[in-house]
Amino acid sequence: MMASLNARALLLSAVLLVVLLGIWEAASPQQKLGSELTEYEILMGGAEPKAAVPPPSAVIAKAWEELSNPFYDAGPNDKGIGIQIGYSLYRVLSGYFLAAAIAIPAGFLIGMSPLMYRALDPFIQILRPISPLAWMPLALFVIQDSQASAIFVIFICSIWPMLINTAFGVAGVRKDWVNVARTHELGTLKTAWIVILPAAAPTILTGMRISIGIAWLVIVAAEMLVGGTGIGYYVWNEWNNLDLTSVIFSILMIGLVGMLLDTAFAYCARLVQYQE
Repeated sequence: MMASLNARALLLSAVLLVVLLGIWEAASPQQKLGSELTEYEILMGGAEPKAAVPPPSAVIAKAWEELSNPFYDAGPNDKGIGIQIGYSLYRVLSGYFLAAAIAIPAGFLIGMSPLMYRALDPFIQILRPISPLAWMPLALFVIQDSQASAIFVIFICSIWPMLINTAFGVAGVRKDWVNVARTHELGTLKTAWIVILPAAAPTILTGMRISIGIAWLVIVAAEMLVGGTGIGYYVWNEWNNLDLTSVIFSILMIGLVGMLLDTAFAYCARLVQYQE
């Protein structure tokens, strides 16, 4: 039954994709050939191509061109899409795992200690709503390195979902399970490792999944600001070149990489699910 539903959903998605691409292709304005223009249109500049949203056929051709050699390096402003995505993933994962190394232990501390929860909650509630990009000027001034500043921004935006979900998951562990651990005279660290961590793992992974999505969103905007390398810089550079075909291609690549990251964490979350 589930396999049949998945097959029908996949077929429907394919049909919708074909229909949408067909509508997009049909709606895209076609440039007139020089031989089709009147003398007046040529004199008025009609022979010059006008800026317009490119059709899907042009985007597909651009994707084939870029993906056929994604790791070429022809200079600072001309690198393949694979290299640009690699730079972005490096920044995202560096800031993300640094945030995880701090957020998960801090979340355990907050979830297991009502005192720490009440003491730290005001700081969390003040810092959490601040836009990650608002930290960028301060990071550039203090760190004085664009790449490290981008990693810091990813760290800031990734830490809050992991911290809050970890604290929520730890605090929500059934008390009778913790009481059984105390009955067996397990220490605090051993109780956290053996009892609380497996019970809170689904909630923790949910926070990590949310964080990786936010981090991938933020890195694009951060790289537009700091420049140099990365998928965000690639989008901005192609926009400055007025190459809308490359801009649309890069947008699709951002979505594809984001989907793959989310799918990986969704798979990890399924591995730690359990039935009470």
